Amino acid sequence: MAPLALLSTSDKTGLIDLARSLVEEFGFDLISSGGTAKALKEAGLPVTKVADYTGSPEILGGRVKTLHPRIHGGILARGARETTGDGVAPSPEVDQDLTDLANNQIRSIDLVVVNLYPFEQTIAQANVTLAEAIEQIDIGGPAMLRASAKNFTYLTVLCNPSDYDAYLQELRQNGGKTRLEFRQARALQAFLHTAAYDRAISDYLAQQAQTEAGLPEQFAVSGTQIQALRYGENPHQPAAWYQTGTAATGWSSAQKLQGKELSYNNLVDLEAARRIIAEFNDKPAAAILKHTNPCGVALGESLTEAYQKAFAADSVSAFGGIVALNRPIDAATATELTQTFLECVVAPGCEPQAQEILAAKSNLRILVLPELATGPEYTVKAIAGGLLVQASDDAVENPQNWQVVTEKQPTPAQLEELLFAWKVCKHVKSNAIVVTRDRATLGIGAGQMNRVGSVKIALEQAAANTQGAILASDGFFPFDDSVRTAAAAGVAAIVQPGGSLRDKDSIQAANELGLVMVLTGIRHFLH
Repeated sequence: MAPLALLSTSDKTGLIDLARSLVEEFGFDLISSGGTAKALKEAGLPVTKVADYTGSPEILGGRVKTLHPRIHGGILARGARETTGDGVAPSPEVDQDLTDLANNQIRSIDLVVVNLYPFEQTIAQANVTLAEAIEQIDIGGPAMLRASAKNFTYLTVLCNPSDYDAYLQELRQNGGKTRLEFRQARALQAFLHTAAYDRAISDYLAQQAQTEAGLPEQFAVSGTQIQALRYGENPHQPAAWYQTGTAATGWSSAQKLQGKELSYNNLVDLEAARRIIAEFNDKPAAAILKHTNPCGVALGESLTEAYQKAFAADSVSAFGGIVALNRPIDAATATELTQTFLECVVAPGCEPQAQEILAAKSNLRILVLPELATGPEYTVKAIAGGLLVQASDDAVENPQNWQVVTEKQPTPAQLEELLFAWKVCKHVKSNAIVVTRDRATLGIGAGQMNRVGSVKIALEQAAANTQGAILASDGFFPFDDSVRTAAAAGVAAIVQPGGSLRDKDSIQAANELGLVMVLTGIRHFLH
């Protein structure tokens, strides 16, 4: 008897070529449903509709098509097919399954080709209603994938069009049969696919039901490997890059124009750079990072000016850094970027002339990511035996909610500078101190065990440029020593969250020394 294939796909990529090879090269019979059957018929291929094969019409507007014993019996029955033969030895269970098939006029299915309704693509669209999303929850597809994957000993399941050629090649190399190892690998892929699909649905429904009470009671993380990385943070640590969801988003959707393959550390730094640059939209901005900390961030009237100011903030640390820009790279900025060694540059676009200039630095990785401001809803960290999950720190800063606690009031220009410094400070490892002037960082103290040390590092880095500068701190000042140190260096205004039992000591020192002090009421620790 001819081998039998069941084809039911939402994504029709490669479908017709696969079906034609199955029929013309390997003598398969085809059964199919809905739009897949229509596409096969229009291509001139012989196909039996599922409803004709089962004797049961599609009902409920197509919600029920393949949920039928003649379909699932043909999938789940044990016993070798036309395209296998290396399965388990005959057994009473196999004999009984074959008897059941014969008694119910059911054919064994050799190949199941299924991919699922585009649920993730649907919910990614603007203004999608809950009802519209629910209609894209596939029922028959996952059932067939799971049944086929469970019975991989006897049949093959394909859920990704990229595997079609590999399957045909498998048949050609093995006399029209498939190896058990091949079928098991495809079964694993099917289970991973349905797991990711279910995760996307559960995440969406949890989000719909989420209240201010907190995060979902269950939190699942899954991904598909898109690239094996040379190593992780260090050469002895294996690493890989995984894409969450079936649709490429974020860094997996970025276009790499040139340069070497991205490393684990590159991607970690790029994400930190993306988070910083996403803070700035109104004016051209540039951020230069090393080891997830900014070493220079600036705004300018042009992208070139912004980059020059960011580079001048700490030209030593900028060497080998990661650069994020919030405007497409132009020729003038590209010329500046080629003047020093950099690892990666990311921007929402790159002009053709700029790309020609950057090509001179062939190892420099240039990435285009139009949606720089779009990031993950949650941050996740693995700990022994579990996960820590928190909402991403994407609070929108509103100076109108800040409290000026000193006698001296900030000027409008100082208030804008305070906001700039506060936005940068949010992305510096705690304890964080940022000193800025003219919308550019002058000095940054990051990741110190005490705030006094961070203040000292930031002011020393700023050197003689601190007269009239702004200082931002991600945490409160429990003592007035740092306030006095800042004032002695010429700092004119301080922004900090407040909340210490000894806030009054710092406020008193600021009043005594003629400083402006603003409390934001919100803290931005970054561990």
